[in-house]
Amino acid sequence: MVLFQTIFSGSQDALATIQKNPIFFEQAGPRQNIYFNPADVTAGIVTCGGLCPGINDVIRALVMELHYRYKVPRILGFPFGYEGLVKKSGHRPIELTPDKVAHIMNFGGSILGSSRGNQAINDMVDTLCLYGVKMLFCIGGDGTLRGAQAIHEEVKRRKEDIAIVGIPKTIDNDINYVQKTFGFSTAFSKAVEAVNCAHEEAKGAPNGIGLVKLMGRHSGFIAVNAALASKNVNFVLIPESDFDLEGKGAFLEVLKDRIKKRGHSVIIVAEGAGQKYFEDKGEKDQSGNKRLADIGIFMKDRISEYFKKENLNINLKYIDPSYIIRSVPANAEDSVFCGFLAQNAVHAAFAGRTSCVVGIWNNVFTVMPIQLAIAERKVLKPERSTLWRALLASTGQPNRMIAES
Repeated sequence: MVLFQTIFSGSQDALATIQKNPIFFEQAGPRQNIYFNPADVTAGIVTCGGLCPGINDVIRALVMELHYRYKVPRILGFPFGYEGLVKKSGHRPIELTPDKVAHIMNFGGSILGSSRGNQAINDMVDTLCLYGVKMLFCIGGDGTLRGAQAIHEEVKRRKEDIAIVGIPKTIDNDINYVQKTFGFSTAFSKAVEAVNCAHEEAKGAPNGIGLVKLMGRHSGFIAVNAALASKNVNFVLIPESDFDLEGKGAFLEVLKDRIKKRGHSVIIVAEGAGQKYFEDKGEKDQSGNKRLADIGIFMKDRISEYFKKENLNINLKYIDPSYIIRSVPANAEDSVFCGFLAQNAVHAAFAGRTSCVVGIWNNVFTVMPIQLAIAERKVLKPERSTLWRALLASTGQPNRMIAES
């Protein structure tokens, strides 16, 4: 078992917590007894949602673990996400073998392709039954995991024997009770390259400003980690920290002071930041997520307008590397991490676990219910976050950029 809480105020607090009724996660890993007979298993793999570094590493590790360790005779990859589980879509599964996946980790994206959008649960379970799938590995984010839970519920209703196991994939690192998701390390490492280019552009021109938009619909983990890794960033705007644009103490005034004192500035804005400046039209994307307005272009225009009004000439360069970052192959750290996640997903399925997600907590791999993972979204909490305090020390930006009333 993996203890949920590992930091206590003292030894007495630790003892009291453990003696009362402490919360544990189940530790992932192989079990002495397995539920499925490997010779009877057809395994399925599906990748859904946006691209993320490391998907191919996970696919490869799943195939290798299933084939070599458990001797599973048949492994099917369903193309283009949950769409590939719907027969009328016209997609047919691909049989995956070690030879076919041996070198796929050298490429970004997913060899199975991906898609967004809701599919009929009945149709998907029909397909699983048609091909005799006994375990389905769903690689994806919040929406994918909700889909996996719905598939599990239909499987349970039909009394079919199919294990549904999720492997959380989100470049934003915002899955609940998962310490980190695969691809996150690669994503912010790649983002640093764009940030450092913005810094070179900014310092190479009079009153230069480099503005970089990074991923982060609801959470600022990529933005903050990229800033900490780069050490060339002066302002980070994230969804979890409100900011005003104009007025004493607001962002644009603080930015102007920085430009006057230092002659240049680098700004990172997460895609979900500052959405209060846009009208909520209630639009949603194919996955059911709220469609966000483009805060990057908005900030570019507002900064330019403000300094023009202040009669201060600036040289502003705007960079949006989002699709470059999410489409690259995993770095070495993420590649290793992907392998462990996949192996533990296979162990969980063979142990008879279903409606579950493999993750990591306190540096130990865990298995937890999908319902817990999707109960709420993990966000950075500036008021009590050591990560945010480190960011403030690195950038020198004020803790709050709210206009004085």
